[in-house]
Amino acid sequence: MSSAYLLLSHGSRDRRPEIAMQQLAKLVCQKLPQNHNPSNSVHLVGIAALEMSPQPLHEQIQQFAKSAFGDCGVSSKQNRLKIVPLFLLPGVHVMSDIPAEVALAQQAFGQDIMIELQPYLGSHPNLEKLLAKQIAAIKAQAWILLAHGSRRPGSEETVSAMAANLGAVAAYWAVPPNLESRVKELVAAGYREIAILPYFLFAGGITDAIAASIEELKLQFSAVNFQLAEPLGASAELAELIWDLIDR
Repeated sequence: MSSAYLLLSHGSRDRRPEIAMQQLAKLVCQKLPQNHNPSNSVHLVGIAALEMSPQPLHEQIQQFAKSAFGDCGVSSKQNRLKIVPLFLLPGVHVMSDIPAEVALAQQAFGQDIMIELQPYLGSHPNLEKLLAKQIAAIKAQAWILLAHGSRRPGSEETVSAMAANLGAVAAYWAVPPNLESRVKELVAAGYREIAILPYFLFAGGITDAIAASIEELKLQFSAVNFQLAEPLGASAELAELIWDLIDR
């Protein structure tokens, strides 16, 4: 069976997330099994973006599959493409937009290629361990786990539960409760050392905006020491989680 793997991100006008995705794809590629005969098994890792791309996702999927498998014919019906959504929340993109695009691609392939949509990254139970590692590296009295947020009802429950397990409180960039309101709550409770952990994959426009927001909070709460941790980033540990999702 010929297999290929496509890592799917949201997409950004900022170049940094795309560069990080390319780095992550290389790290995932290193996880691929080495005991397959190249003549009858293809192993490739590619990247795609749901938004901010010249092509819609279903066309990106088709283009990647063509580069991975060539022109599929009757003899190549065992081709399999696994798609891993590198999204952290079960929002509208994960639950609706991505499956719809995958269905369009599958319709175009017919029986030549079987697409398997894997669980989204935020569903992996060991993701919390990576966040705990970041928290352990910074000394603070209180932590805020800052996620993007989603308009889909109930999608923040996983972040709230994760924050509680990490001894933090949850805040969201796009929906309430926001960062400033959480800071006000912690300051009112007497905390003077507050650290913020961005629950984002990579540095980009939003993490820059978060950093700017924290600078404003420093002016508003001059007695508080604020620290900003890094987002997850393209690491071997993250690649290991992604491969675990692929290998299911």
